Amino acid sequence: MADTKITLHKGDLPAALKFPNGVAIDSETLGLNPHRDRLCLIQLSAGDGTAHLVQFDGDDYSAPRLKALLTDPGIPKIFHFARFDVAVIEKYLGVETAQIYCTKIASKLVRTYTDRHGLKDLTSELLGIELSKQQQSSDWGAEKLSDSQLAYAASDVFHLHALKARLDEMLVRENRMAFAEAAFKFLPVRAKLDLAGFGEADLFAH
Repeated sequence: MADTKITLHKGDLPAALKFPNGVAIDSETLGLNPHRDRLCLIQLSAGDGTAHLVQFDGDDYSAPRLKALLTDPGIPKIFHFARFDVAVIEKYLGVETAQIYCTKIASKLVRTYTDRHGLKDLTSELLGIELSKQQQSSDWGAEKLSDSQLAYAASDVFHLHALKARLDEMLVRENRMAFAEAAFKFLPVRAKLDLAGFGEADLFAH
């Protein structure tokens, strides 16, 4: 994406920051176990080529402005694999994210011709953009993040607005928007179940 701007903030978002068209959100942690691996970074984008990255030191997760944004039901939050991010946010920030959209769930509902629903696959097929995953496994708990880490983190939110627009078209075309919306509404409950230890359980199985 040309003319991008990445801004790093310590502990919280700056005052008066607005996301009029919804906010794309992702997180970076020390691993994939929310009870063990702490939240290190939350990245946000308005879909306009800017990204705001909020870095946490592991002790202070107060972040009042970020929490107000996450819990605002009037602002759509666009994630890829929201299940994980929403659980991590609840674990460390102590808030339930409101108004969720998940591009991975949307993809699984409409891209039934493939089993490749990763962010890299989606941006490649639907937007013609190739993402680098070189920094996916790196030390996000470092006090000073490298330029490569910041660029990688921002790239995960730069394209979510455009992906949502494409996936919405497909959901409407295949008459599956109602399924998507119901799944999105259930995500906070799914996150709570994950945190409670029911991560692998299919509660609807016989």
